[in-house]
Amino acid sequence: MKKIMMTLAALAVAATMNAQVYVGGGIGFSTASNDGNSSTNFKIIPEIGYNLDENLAVGISFGYAQNETKINGVKTTNKEFEISPYLRYTFLKLDKVNVFFDGGLTYKHEDQAGTKTNTFGIGIKPGVAVNLNEKLSFVTHFGWLGYTNSKLDVDGAKATNAFGLDLDGRSLTFGLYYNF
Repeated sequence: MKKIMMTLAALAVAATMNAQVYVGGGIGFSTASNDGNSSTNFKIIPEIGYNLDENLAVGISFGYAQNETKINGVKTTNKEFEISPYLRYTFLKLDKVNVFFDGGLTYKHEDQAGTKTNTFGIGIKPGVAVNLNEKLSFVTHFGWLGYTNSKLDVDGAKATNAFGLDLDGRSLTFGLYYNF
């Protein structure tokens, strides 16, 4: 048993020594108030990935968001959880800039003031990574092209299917990655 554990530990160290693993993600916070009404938003999206070769990587991101609003003294809280495994293909490398597509699956669970919705999706997200140095990268994703299936989490609910292209500001994300 001791030999197996030592072998697994050596494999883990070897994988990280070859700059194969990256971790990162993004975080966001905003608050606004107007005439006694207020809104506070928080979002965190940790991510981990593994570079299979120079142009191909696999990874997964987890997201949690919470929005609290208070309108005319009534407080509501909306929560969202998302998990998204992906395959990343880097198709253009220019010195310190890499342009890529993430193709993947998404599962999202939303609880909007007690109304729960489950959404499944498949699609691609374009992105750009700016390698600040050998270990640190600034990464942005913008837009999305794909298919989603959303359904309220109640008996008898009908699903909403959508296919489309999303290029609005809500699909723009920024983050930092640390490369081992």
